[in-house]
Parts: sequence; structure tokens; C-alpha cells
Amino acid sequence: MRNALIAAIALSTGMLPSAVALADEGQWQPYQMPSIADKLSERGIDIPAKQLADLTSYPMNAVVGLGYCTASFVSPQGLVVTNHHCAYRAIQYNSKKEHNYLADGFLASSKDKEPSAGPNERLYITEAVTDVSEQVKKDIGEEPLKRYENIQANRKALIKECESDDNYRCSVRSFHNGLEYYLIKQLIIRDVRLVYAPPESAGSFGGDIDNYEYPRHSADFTFLRAYVGKDGKPAAFAEDNVPYVPKSYLKVNADGVKAGDGVFVAGYPGSTSRYRLTSELKFASDWLYPTLATRYQLRIDTIEAMSANDKDVKIKYAGTLAGMANRMKKYNGLLDGFKATDITGIKQSREDDFRAWLAKDAEYQSFQTQFDELETLLVEQRLQRQGRYYFNNAQSSELLATANKLYRLAKEKQKPDAEREEGYQERDMKMFKARLKRLDSSFAISVDKTLWMQDLEAYLAQDNRVAQLDSMLNEGDSDNEIGLSEKLDALYALSSLTDKNKRLAWMDADASEFETSADPFIRLAVALYEQNMQTEKDAKTLAGKLSKARPDYMKAVIAYNKANGWPVYPDANGTLRITYGMVDGYQSTDALYKQPFTRLEGILAKHTGVEPFNAPAKLLEAIEAKRYGSHAVETVYQDPASWLCRLFSCLDKPESFGSVPVNFLSSVDTTGGNSGSPVFNGKGELVGLNFDSTYEAITKDWFFNPTITRAVHVDIRYILWMMDEVDNAQNLIEELDLVNN
Repeated sequence: MRNALIAAIALSTGMLPSAVALADEGQWQPYQMPSIADKLSERGIDIPAKQLADLTSYPMNAVVGLGYCTASFVSPQGLVVTNHHCAYRAIQYNSKKEHNYLADGFLASSKDKEPSAGPNERLYITEAVTDVSEQVKKDIGEEPLKRYENIQANRKALIKECESDDNYRCSVRSFHNGLEYYLIKQLIIRDVRLVYAPPESAGSFGGDIDNYEYPRHSADFTFLRAYVGKDGKPAAFAEDNVPYVPKSYLKVNADGVKAGDGVFVAGYPGSTSRYRLTSELKFASDWLYPTLATRYQLRIDTIEAMSANDKDVKIKYAGTLAGMANRMKKYNGLLDGFKATDITGIKQSREDDFRAWLAKDAEYQSFQTQFDELETLLVEQRLQRQGRYYFNNAQSSELLATANKLYRLAKEKQKPDAEREEGYQERDMKMFKARLKRLDSSFAISVDKTLWMQDLEAYLAQDNRVAQLDSMLNEGDSDNEIGLSEKLDALYALSSLTDKNKRLAWMDADASEFETSADPFIRLAVALYEQNMQTEKDAKTLAGKLSKARPDYMKAVIAYNKANGWPVYPDANGTLRITYGMVDGYQSTDALYKQPFTRLEGILAKHTGVEPFNAPAKLLEAIEAKRYGSHAVETVYQDPASWLCRLFSCLDKPESFGSVPVNFLSSVDTTGGNSGSPVFNGKGELVGLNFDSTYEAITKDWFFNPTITRAVHVDIRYILWMMDEVDNAQNLIEELDLVNN
């Protein structure tokens, strides 16, 4: 009776509790915001939807991409805030045995003490998104390989025209699996510097144990700064560069949010698979994820063992290890979630209903045959992926991967720039060179060799072999007397690719120099080139076939979703999106209700002094002394006297909070790439940073379940408290535009 009453009132008022919060699904393109203006208003988001659709206006022009995470400008002096784990490689890059900023944290007392975040670090500011579907699909033909190549040629032509100014990076992204294409124009900031990072023991408090779990107590934030040349234009790192002046920067609401408040998130979600077929989900569940998880676990165990007593290796592989551990837990969460919720069954049921709808709708009856053809292509795709899996892994050595890229560059340079493969055009050379430079900071021969040997052993233990690789591995060993480890030792000992200057010199070599080189990794790259090109050609041919089948499928799926009143938005693809929801807890699988906020005292309760629950001493001291400053709140819940509060989420909640909020939950729809995304209140003010999802919510990449899908955020009040009461970052606080409710 109570649930029915809640649902009835929710539908009439638009104020949905988590059990019926279906409207919160969606990773919306900014231009779509006016079409869901009523949904935003129902959630208490007052900033005009038209304003959110405008990438040149506040707050969207303050949201930036890192290429793999999200960040945002928070001061007129180019100050940027993102997650600690997003800035991990920048912190690692500046960490040495003498000053380990990963372990100790870092705070620049003045701008002249802000070090480079590394040659690969960039900030991308999206300034324009243009529909170019017609141009990309013009005259592409039917023959699969040619169709693929024509699509790429059309994309590259649009990109070249867009990048007439070297300060911009453009891309053409596929939406709805090739049904639409959009040209993304982004200003590139090339000089990014490290400003302030808490110690890893705070920034990643709880480590992998707490990853994807809740309650959380993580200080997952870091500040960077964007620098440009004296003329105000983007430039490579130089001592006399000046802070970038952004077109706008976020207001920071020091009062944060309460349970039930509407919030929205803007960022760059990486990839979701919600429009994929059930057969694709089954393949991921039965083969892909278990196979990847097994390999990742082996690599994690190996790196941990090899870095346990070697500080240099530990620093070099810290970022690699953190990334693999995160992916590993995600795969396990996906597999557990598929079992717990029977997402395969849910998708199959919806797919059956979709087929039945197709049969009834005259406009789409002809698609039945195309749907079957798509399934046939997906079988081919799965066989391709399984067939090349072990061979691809057998090339996992960083030195072999480097040799492969360098030889490919020499071959591509034989073509006109417009015809080169993406990644090997002149526009790519700065980043290409930066990656070669950075190899030294994340590479150790002993670790690379051990990991590569594991992949080679797995390759040698299966039947899908490649003659060129086998021949190279057996070279000079007719009696098979030399062990694999000894053979690899010889390859590393004889290679010059461990020397940065010699690596860089290969960028200017022509193909003939590679083909006559005695360097063993270069020789192996040359030997494997034709096989790698054939594998790539097969993949492109299949992609050409799918470039027709997928869009046809999506046309029907979109019509089906609209007929059912379901949201229609593209799968995540690394482009700027907006998602909205409310601050809310949830009922977890262990039958416990997870409160939406955590407190400072939870850190004391979890602290053991042993990694990963080894909070910094100065943080513990501030909590024990109840040195809350102005950042504590008495309650994080709505007025208990409210009839709505009594009926919904405020029942049975403690009225007194009496501490500083650390992390909080909301029902926004996020995924990987949203890390570091600003969390906004209804007025568009910064109230937190997105950094994770709950374990039960991991399967949202395939299916959004509003009852349990929750994102985890760092509360802005915790960030300000750390800056104010723990690390004395007053110089940065003064830069912020702090506002109150």
C-alpha cells in the first residue's frame, strides 16, 4: 500500500524516490538538454536547459577533458580540479626516491613551484560540436573495405579542415553505432602542471578493497593548472609560460548538498554497451570478461611481487598497477552483476519484445532479415577477436610495441599525409614523440620481460600460432635447448630502444633502415608487420560490413524506444555528456540501506595503520581534535517536518550529522571517463567530484537499473576541509569563488 502511494504521489509531483527514478537514466548530448527540460525541473535543477546546451556559456565552458578523465576550471588563473586517480601519472611523473609525492602528497606554495605534469598531459576544452553525418556518409559505397576506407577518408578531410589552427584538436565521433557522426572541436592546453595532491593514503584511502564499494572515505581530488604562452595561446611547457585565463570557471558552493537535492554531472564518459545485442552480452559474460580478468590478475600479482622491495619499480608501475586493479575489479563486478540480476535474461526479454514489435510495424518488417545478418556478422567479430587475442598479447612488451609503432610510422610516411592511418599523421607527431619520451618513467626491463614472458607462454600453449613470431622465438635454437627466459634476456640486452635519444632518432628513419637493423625488437617488428597488417585489414573489412548493419539496427531500436516512452541517447563514446539525478542512498545486496553521506569519523573507524587503511597522521589528528573549521554540518537531510521528507527518504534517518561530509551518493548515470567530473547543484555550482560507482551499479554499462545504480562523489566540503584544516592550502582557497546557499 505504501509503495503504491509513493509511486502515485511521485508520478503526480515528479519527485521520484529511487525505486521509481526511471527518468534519471541517460548520458545526454548537451544539445539534447532542452528536450528534457521538464525532467531537469522536476529534479530541482533550475539552471536553464538552453544554457546547458550552450558550450560557450557557464558552466559547460568550464568543463574540460584530460583524454581519459574529466576536470573543470575553478579559478580565473587556470586552476583545474580533477580526481587524484586521474592525476596519478602526473604525480608519479614527479615522484622520485628522494621525494615521493605519491606517498607524501604535494602542495606548491607558489606558482613558480608548480612542476610539469608530464609531456603527455593535455587539457581539452570542447568549443563546438557539429552534426556531420551527411558529409561522413557521402559516396561511401557498398564494398565493405572500401566503405570503411571512404568513411575514414571523409572523417580525416573534415578533421583537417577543422584543424587549420594548430591550437585545436578535432575528431569525428560515431554516435548510435554509425547512424550519426559529430565533429568535435577542442582547444588543446599543452602545458599542464601539478599544483596540489593529497597523499595516496588519503586520495585512495581503502585502495582496491574499497574500490566500487560504499561507504567510502576517499579524498580523491587533485589540483592542476593550465599554462599558455605569453600571448595567451597554447604552447608546450616553458618556464616563462603564464596561467591560462579560462572563459569561465565554476563557482564553488561551500554548503554542498543534502539528501534529495537534484544534481547533475558533466563529463566525458568513455564507453557503454546499452544498445548491444544479447549475443554480445553473452560473449562478454562467457568468454571476454573472464579471459581478460584472468590475465589482469596475473599481471597485478606479478607487479606487486616485483615492486614489494623495489621503490623505483613501485613508483614506475604505480599508475599501471592502479589502472589494472580498477579494470580487474570492474570485470569481476560485471560478472557478479550479470549473475545477481540476470541482465542477460532482461536483455533477451526486451530483445524478444523488440522482434515482436518489428513484426507488427510495417515500416520495420523488412528489418527482420537485416537483424539476422547483423547476428551473423557478430559471430564473425567474436571469432576474429578470439583468434587474434593471444597473438596480440604476445606483442605486449613495451619495447616491441614501441618498435611496432616506429616501423609503422616509417611505412605510413611513404604515403601522403591525408592517406596515413590515424595516429601516424603530422598532427599526431607531438604526442607520438611525447609517448616515446615518457617510456622511461613507467618502464623497467625486469618487469616488462616477466610480463611479456607470461603472455608468450600463454601464446605458445594454444594452437592459433603465427609462423613469423614462432620463427623469431626459435631463432638460433635448433635443439630447443635455450629457455624462453634466456632468449628474452638476449633481446633486451641487444636492443637500443631502452635509450630515449635512440628511440627518438628512429622517428626520422625510413623503412629501409628498419629492414636492415640488427636491433632484435626492430627485427621482430619488421617480421610481424605483414601479419599485423592482414589482421588490421580483416578487422577493417568487418567494420565496413557493420557500418551498414549497425545503423540500420539503431534506426529500428530508436523507433522502438520512442514507442515505449524510453529515453533515447547515444551510448557513451568519450564525448561531452550531461547526466542528472538526486542525492540518494540505496538498498544494497546485503539488505543494508546505504546512507547517502559518510563522515570524517568513518576514517578513524576504518584506519588500521596498514595500507590501504593508513590515513595520514595529520589528517587523523585533525579529526580527533574535531578541528572541523567552518565545514561541518548539523544535518545532511531535508527538513524532517516536511511531509514529503516524512513520506520518502528522510524516514528513519539520523537528524544530527555533526561532522564534515566526506563522500556522497547520487543517482546520476556515469561510467569510466566520468572520473573527475564536476557534480553541480541545481544552480550550476560545484558541490563535488564524481569518482566511482557502487559495486551493484557496475553493470549499468549494459543495463541501467535505477533502484541500485549510484555514483560516488567526493563532497566539496571535504575537499575544502582538507585544504583548510589539514594541508594549509590557503593560497588555493583564495583563488576559488566560494558561495553559500
